[in-house]
Order: sequence, then structure tokens, then C-alpha cells
Amino acid sequence: MTLIQEAKQKIETIKKTCVIHHFTASLIIEKEFNYELNALKNGLSIKILVYFGKKGVKTIIQGDEKSSQMIELRNLIYDEPELLFIQPEISDPPEYIGTDECGKGDIFGPLVVGAVFVNEESKLKLKKIGVRDSKELSETQITSLSKEIKKIATNNYSIVRIEPTEYNKLYLKFSNLNKLLGYVHSKAIGNLLDNIKCDCVITDKFSSRELEVSSIAKYSSVNFMQIEKGESFIGVAAASILARDNFNDWFNNTIINGISLGKGASIEVQRLAKMLFKSLSKEKIESIAKLHFKTFKSL
Repeated sequence: MTLIQEAKQKIETIKKTCVIHHFTASLIIEKEFNYELNALKNGLSIKILVYFGKKGVKTIIQGDEKSSQMIELRNLIYDEPELLFIQPEISDPPEYIGTDECGKGDIFGPLVVGAVFVNEESKLKLKKIGVRDSKELSETQITSLSKEIKKIATNNYSIVRIEPTEYNKLYLKFSNLNKLLGYVHSKAIGNLLDNIKCDCVITDKFSSRELEVSSIAKYSSVNFMQIEKGESFIGVAAASILARDNFNDWFNNTIINGISLGKGASIEVQRLAKMLFKSLSKEKIESIAKLHFKTFKSL
């Protein structure tokens, strides 16, 4: 069973549990990284989200923390304490550059890498506004937090967006997604290292390959670390939010033949890609989609 299938089974079970205990449950909605539904009881709605990703399947509840409905749902749904919001404190270096990307698994849209320099002062501010892994946040939260992160980081952040047309050219050049990712991460990191004195960089691990930027002589004193679940570090989490907000902005401003393009690589998105492939020019398809996906190779 895949993580997506496991997540779907989980939220279907949760929905049945809600109904049995007299909650009114909405339809299950599939999103890019999660399934979600709303559970209503006595006029109060609680959102339930089941994520599938690098951390496996994770259930999160959003709503009035002190309400009887929230307490009841927690008791019904959470059968393991690690599924709660509270996470153990991560010991960050005093200051570092965190980086993360968005869009590598999406048929449509750009590849975006965010990089954020943080120190003790900015880390406290980022924690105070609720910065955490972008996959656990709604798009509204992403938009709001991105604006606040830019205020806190001022000139200490970099966002590199590789539009689909450039992405397709780079993929032909590298013939490897991880090499391409390394190139874009290196570009975002270099933008900051050229202007900020920093001796540590933390990247959410996507490959065992060293980043290109780490081999540049002028950065020889910098410690480059690629860490699994790197979004546990506040700087990486902030970078992931900036990347996702920029990625979302592309979709919000890209309408093709009156159609909004879907995120991810679901069956529905693949069907849309195939339909557009038949109706648009090659140049237009190259400007909105990543052509190395199997969806296009089969056409």
C-alpha cells in the first residue's frame, strides 16, 4: 500500500468514526499533499487533515483547541501521542542559511527554491509567528506567513524560480532531477553567501550528491549539510514557505484557455496535461509543464 492509499484509508476511517459519534462530516477533498474533511457538531466546524509525504502519514486537526468538539475528536482520532502538534525542540546552529524547494513533483508549474538566513533573533521571531513545515499549512497561512518572513528576514532571503521553459532546457542539460535541484539550490545559496557572512548551510536532503556551491573555493569555510526532514529546522521551514508561496503565485496567475492548472501529478492532473498536449503548441506546453514526466513520454 502506498502512502497516498494509506492516507486515504485513514481519512475514510476517520470520517466513519466522526459519523458514528454524531459529527456531520463533509466530503473528503484530495489536495496536493493531503486529504481533508470538515467535521461539524453543535455549530462548530473542525478541519481534519491527513498528510502523506516524507514523514509518512500524519493526522492534524485544526480548530478551537479548547472546545469540547476538539477534545472529543482528539480522543477519537489520535491513538499515538506523536501525532499531536507538539514536536520536540530542534537544536539549531546559532545562525545558518536554510533552503528548501517546491514544485519538483508537479507536472505543471515552475521549480522554486527558497533560502533564508537566520540568527538567534530572527529564529525567535519566526517561531513566534508560527513558522513550520509548509506542507502542514493552508495556502492562506502560506501567503500570510510568507509576507511576515520577508519582513523579518528583510534582505536575508533569496527565491529562485525556474520557469518551465528554462526547467525543460536544464533537464535536457543535466538529464537528472537531483543534479538540476542541486544547481537551483546552489544558485539560491550563492545569492545569500555573496552578501552575508555565514559558515553554515542546511538543506532539506534530496540527494547524496554534494551541492555545486560547496565546491566553489570562496565558500570553502562553509559547512554544507543536507539533512533528512530538514524542515524541522526553522530556517529550512521558512525557506519552504517562501518557495511554496512563490509557486502558488505562479498558479494563481496562470490560466490556460480559461482553465486553472492543477498542482501535483494526480490522475486528474495527468488527464488535463494530456488534453492540453493535444490542443496547444509544443512551445506553449513547454512554457507551462515539465516535459520529462511519463505523462508526456507516453503521448
